[in-house]
Amino acid sequence: VQLQASGGGLVQAGGSLRLSCAASGSIFSSNVMGWYRQAPGKQRELVASITSSGGTLYADSVKGRFTISRDNAKFTVTLQMNSLKPEDTAVYYCNLNQVGSSAWGQGTQVTVSS
Repeated sequence: VQLQASGGGLVQAGGSLRLSCAASGSIFSSNVMGWYRQAPGKQRELVASITSSGGTLYADSVKGRFTISRDNAKFTVTLQMNSLKPEDTAVYYCNLNQVGSSAWGQGTQVTVSS
């Protein structure tokens, strides 16, 4: 499985960004796609995930501000990020987990200025 992420960039606090990730390869109908982030000096953490049936999970720090969605027909996952804060600054990685494999995208930088 290969993941190609896009989006990210520099935005002022309070602004919005959208991240997208497209998966290709041998993808099972049942899987979990998600976004993680890693800030300098910190561990990688889950931001949000979504199952193939639409169940979602969010980190407490992004609840009410971020929305994850997916298109099962196109094997894509999107993270809409609103009301961004400087503490959201990190490299964001998309992930796909399914039986027997876990794949990561290349990471995309999100920088939120105060």
